[in-house]
Amino acid sequence: MTSAPAADPFDSHRRFLTRLAYRMLGSVSDAEDVVQEAWLRWRETDQAEIAQPRAFLARIVTRLCLDQMKSARSRREFYVGSWLPEPLVEALGGEAPADAGLDAPIALMLALERLSPLERAAFLLHDVFEMDFAEIARTIDRSESACRQLGKRAREHVRIDMPPRNKVDPAEAKRFVDAFFKAAHKADPSDLQALLAQDVAFHSDGGGKVLAVINPLYGIDRVSRFFAGINAKLAHRDKLTTLFRPVMINGLPGYLSLERGETLQATALDIRDGRVHAIYIVRNPDKLRHLSLSDA
Repeated sequence: MTSAPAADPFDSHRRFLTRLAYRMLGSVSDAEDVVQEAWLRWRETDQAEIAQPRAFLARIVTRLCLDQMKSARSRREFYVGSWLPEPLVEALGGEAPADAGLDAPIALMLALERLSPLERAAFLLHDVFEMDFAEIARTIDRSESACRQLGKRAREHVRIDMPPRNKVDPAEAKRFVDAFFKAAHKADPSDLQALLAQDVAFHSDGGGKVLAVINPLYGIDRVSRFFAGINAKLAHRDKLTTLFRPVMINGLPGYLSLERGETLQATALDIRDGRVHAIYIVRNPDKLRHLSLSDA
């Protein structure tokens, strides 16, 4: 009787590595490419010599991400309009994996964007993935004390930028998303205003590929007038939306939709105390290629 082949340690760490790469890069597709490259390098390694595969693989992925971030940051200097991360989509009310989207809210991803690449690496490895500073020092080739300072600076920025976390009951989230979707597609702004916080923020990412608001909008009046204006202009269209699917996006209630029958978009709602405090809409088709509408 032949014994089953031993499991590859890489497979047991793949989810962790993908989570790390996504939070470093803000891109699902780029994260998958980095993890694939890490796997190729792992295959070429004498694995018997690796005492701690998880730390070794995290080192590879982090360094690959840091290399990629040099070109990514330069590309974002010329990005058209607001930048939002590629959405992580899960079933609303379904049993999502314990580590899915919940520690990658959009507000955190935006806060991470304002950190230097090394600050971002130190913060994620220590505060999110609980790696000790000695290992972080080996990973990013800095002294342990320097890594502690990087983590401290990052933590202060993230603490300032991050809103309080608020867990929403799935059934309540579904009702709220339904109500928001209907109100957001009316020319009369009154229903939408009843759902918005006074200081609501609206972010829309089209990447210059499709129509989107270039700069964020702030305040209940500006945001509600924007939605009302769009709907008034398109009132003559028979089908403004041909698809609507409530989902969770980076841990926030939201939905996928086909607007005006052609443009896929992912809309996430930051709901606190029964009001929408932030709206995040990704319309850039390059950031939605990983989504399967049939599985959403």
